[in-house]
Amino acid sequence: MSDSNIQKEKISYADCGVDIDAGNAFVGRIKNAVNSTMRPEVLSGLGGFGGLFQPNFSDMQEPVLVSGTDGVGTKLLLLQEYDRPHVAGIDAVAMCVNDLAALGAAPLFFLDYLATGALKGETLAGVVEGIADACTTCECALVGGETAEMPGMYAPGHYDIGGFCVGVVDKPKMVDGANIADGDVVLGLASNGPHSNGFSMVRKLLELGKADLNNDTLSDGSKAIDKVLSPTRLYVPAINALMKSGAKVHGFSHITGGGMFDNLERILSDNLAVTVNVSSWGVPPVFEYLLGFADVEKNERYRTFNMGIGFVVILPESEVVNATNVLEEVGETVHRIGHIHKREGESVTLIG
Repeated sequence: MSDSNIQKEKISYADCGVDIDAGNAFVGRIKNAVNSTMRPEVLSGLGGFGGLFQPNFSDMQEPVLVSGTDGVGTKLLLLQEYDRPHVAGIDAVAMCVNDLAALGAAPLFFLDYLATGALKGETLAGVVEGIADACTTCECALVGGETAEMPGMYAPGHYDIGGFCVGVVDKPKMVDGANIADGDVVLGLASNGPHSNGFSMVRKLLELGKADLNNDTLSDGSKAIDKVLSPTRLYVPAINALMKSGAKVHGFSHITGGGMFDNLERILSDNLAVTVNVSSWGVPPVFEYLLGFADVEKNERYRTFNMGIGFVVILPESEVVNATNVLEEVGETVHRIGHIHKREGESVTLIG
């Protein structure tokens, strides 16, 4: 039989699960959120093939571009289950810009990659609005992104997000840990909760404890869901203020995956070590709640979670008072948590 005699089924791209019209409507919906993040250096609007950014570094001696990329991890599973897309957007930005801040860099522009099985405008717009709010807080332009609708790749209602950020730091002012010295003081900036790290363990703990996030309360009376799924704290405004203050900072560390151990070790030279007194700050109730569901060894806790300290500043004793004042004036809760000394054993030791 000739192929010409076979009646073929008529299909469109929408029949395959991809709705181009819905995608265009989505772009139109998020324009206001994106436009709210614009900086004078941005030359392009939403919808082009690339984001255009014309920097002016005339106030810097040796501008160095700093880039970073990250995601939200398995926290997304809970954010999707409990319908908190705005938090996902904030987290995607925070995990990138906080890493840039750990070098003393200020973010310039951000791009996102959103992937889903079926475009749900309400949910994904919530993600982008979260991204825009975080970018505005950090004075960072959202210059573009990609929303990929891929039927069959994701379960219904699920999406994934990746963030990409570029910032700048003046090379003479760059904080890379090279100046960390014996006798330096370690200051810890309070976290909002687990941030976007350790959620494979968070989900396991919630499962073991048969937790009811919607109805459980913490020891301070707050709702468990609000603290467990609290957005990652944005440390950029605080670090920008500290850099502009002229404080002599020797090191920064973003306490992310690997916790207090890995993220402090990575900025220390081979001949230096740090001792952290974990009793110098109160462990937030959210961690008491989560860790009450299973027996998790102490070092494992501080390697998996931030345990209440999301960012670390290392500086000479003479700078402590001034730096603390600057950080507290912009809303940070600051704890003196440890000190740097010559290395004789482990690079990171926890006491208290």
